[in-house]
Amino acid sequence: MVWLGWWYVILVAAAAAVSGGGKMMVAGANVSYDGRSLLIDGQRKLLFSGSIHYPRSTPDMWPSLIAKAKEGGLDAIQTYVFWNLHEPQPGQYDFTGRNDIVSFIKQVQQQGLYVSLRIGPFIEAEWGYGGLPFWLHDVPGIVFRTNNDPFKLHMQNFTTTIVNMMKAENLFASQGGPIILTQIENEYQNIERAFHEEGTLYLNWTAQMAVDQNTGEPWMMCKQDDAPDPVINTCNGMRCDETWNGPNSPNKPSIWTENWTSFFQPYGEDVVMRSAQDLAFHTTMFILKLNGSFVNYYMYHGGTNFGRTPASFMITGYYDQAPLDEYGLTRQPKYGHLKDLHAALRLCSQTLLYGNLTIEDLGEYQDAYVYEGNSGECVAFLVNNGSRESIQVVFRNTSYTLPSKSISILPDCKTVFFNTAMVNAQVNTRSYQPIIRFDSPQKWEVFSEPIPQFDQTSLRSDTLAEQMNTTKDASDYLWYTMSMQLNSSGGEYMLKVNSLGHVLHAYVNGVLVGSAHGARKAPNFTFENTTSFSTGINNISILSIMVGLPVIVKDSGPYLERRSAGLHEVLVQESNFTSFPWGYQVGLLAEKLSIYTDEGSSNASWSQYVNPSTLAWYKTNFDTPDGTEPLALNLGSMGKGEVWINGQSIGRYWVSFKTPEGSPSQTWYNVPRSFLRPTGNLLVLFEEEYANPLNISLDTVSIDKVLIDKLTLRKINRRSRR
Repeated sequence: MVWLGWWYVILVAAAAAVSGGGKMMVAGANVSYDGRSLLIDGQRKLLFSGSIHYPRSTPDMWPSLIAKAKEGGLDAIQTYVFWNLHEPQPGQYDFTGRNDIVSFIKQVQQQGLYVSLRIGPFIEAEWGYGGLPFWLHDVPGIVFRTNNDPFKLHMQNFTTTIVNMMKAENLFASQGGPIILTQIENEYQNIERAFHEEGTLYLNWTAQMAVDQNTGEPWMMCKQDDAPDPVINTCNGMRCDETWNGPNSPNKPSIWTENWTSFFQPYGEDVVMRSAQDLAFHTTMFILKLNGSFVNYYMYHGGTNFGRTPASFMITGYYDQAPLDEYGLTRQPKYGHLKDLHAALRLCSQTLLYGNLTIEDLGEYQDAYVYEGNSGECVAFLVNNGSRESIQVVFRNTSYTLPSKSISILPDCKTVFFNTAMVNAQVNTRSYQPIIRFDSPQKWEVFSEPIPQFDQTSLRSDTLAEQMNTTKDASDYLWYTMSMQLNSSGGEYMLKVNSLGHVLHAYVNGVLVGSAHGARKAPNFTFENTTSFSTGINNISILSIMVGLPVIVKDSGPYLERRSAGLHEVLVQESNFTSFPWGYQVGLLAEKLSIYTDEGSSNASWSQYVNPSTLAWYKTNFDTPDGTEPLALNLGSMGKGEVWINGQSIGRYWVSFKTPEGSPSQTWYNVPRSFLRPTGNLLVLFEEEYANPLNISLDTVSIDKVLIDKLTLRKINRRSRR
């Protein structure tokens, strides 16, 4: 095989051209499209994009993330717009801090990259309620995402608000800004049929509403094969080259909106890995087979699901196996291998976009895709779609070795510049080093969350209430309380509770009698336990807990506004107490006191830590360690709960929910340095289970570079092709 040689010089030059050698404001342009690609000022473009969601990182991280994306060979940054963050209450808007989308887009522009803006407003994104604000649930007569006037009114209002904001800041390309592509709705094809003709009417209305915004740029619909003209239908998935039929019009370009770099991870499930080789192979095949001209990596940086933002059962770290990990550190070889791919394809882009294609048969699973220009330019892609072994092929009188499941890129139809299965990027690993240990009992204080009884509640009903409709997403927690009279002698009775999700802790007369929970694929569950009841009055208090609002898998689909959670049926022995006087407490007492803030903490009655207990709030203080390395809390000794730093929630944790292999889905939890002050940081945890805070540590996060000799590298490449 002819390999690299003098092409290395061109590789360095291409990489320098991609990185730009510094910040460079992207210029405005006229954006349109034809059947081959987006047209920017009339010129076809081969564009690589990466998803970075502004609220899943912090503003101080944005410049570095954007710079690394540019250095990795990206032309654009793609982001969703998060409706529930921006309009938490009707007509009340928030575009500050992590929600400052305008600042984020301007920083992308300042570094010379374009923006692909996915307004939605429904976004999925493993985000609670798919990004819809929960107050929509209470709009009279509303049905989400169909030909329903109340929903269309609010959807159009928000879409117009965002578009007008972008226009006011001159952020569309036609105004001199970086936004070259905008999305309306998201994966509506998944539910369109459920609404029958009303779904089709909504789809057409949505497309027209978007076009009527007059942004000057094309609109797209992700995973919507019947997207009405002129809206572009696009693909998502791991292998769009195999699973997608392409544009629904010969005049529309092939766009891959979500090229999954790994996959989301719920609590209780293992991480889904995707190799750099697989990414490079299918990205290139998409370009060859479907004339792909815009590929977006979802995610390029996943980031962190801070607070209570993620959808049900989602861990705090999002797409941590992306080219840039949760902390913004590069994951090698994925980052470097894709960078090399982009450089190789960029050398071929003009001939790819304007040349004539012929496909030559080289073997049973082998083909040569050859593009030739009118001036004699020639680029070739030698494809081996066989998955078992390398093979020798002859192309234009020269022999080439093609590794299994690989594509060799020949920018001059002679010399191999890059092969998708051959990784030259340096491999690295991530490590954690404890820098502060919270191992002294004297450093901790504890506040015990009280267990309410029926006669202490003011919110009442004669049947079990649905949880989301009761809490209005003000808290994950809802106490269900009842009081029952046992005239016979006390003894052992079976308590059975059927729940629609997600977790419960059951107390009888103030004593914990057991816990149970569901899972992402089966959120409903049944709790059963034989427990002691007393003669006379018995107080049953059940804490029902949601781990995120629904949106995905069993929770996704049509009629999201009808989804239910919380207790569904309660039985003691054979007696059914579902229709019975119940009292409710929305949230926890310490939540109402804001015990996780400086002011709220100072007003609470804390005790010295002695032993772990359930429903316990723990607090301590620490000073910020020196340095600039990312920081993470090691919560491996904890169970389930939530953690705050200086009043800001860094997310839910659930260490006790093990994967099938018996390990936590997540152990380390991101602590952004921007959340910290130099001294006296307030760390507060709410722990639902018995757990040991004395083994918590604050760790620095770093990348260990592992240099690999050529023999080891060949072994890794062979293993990756099996």
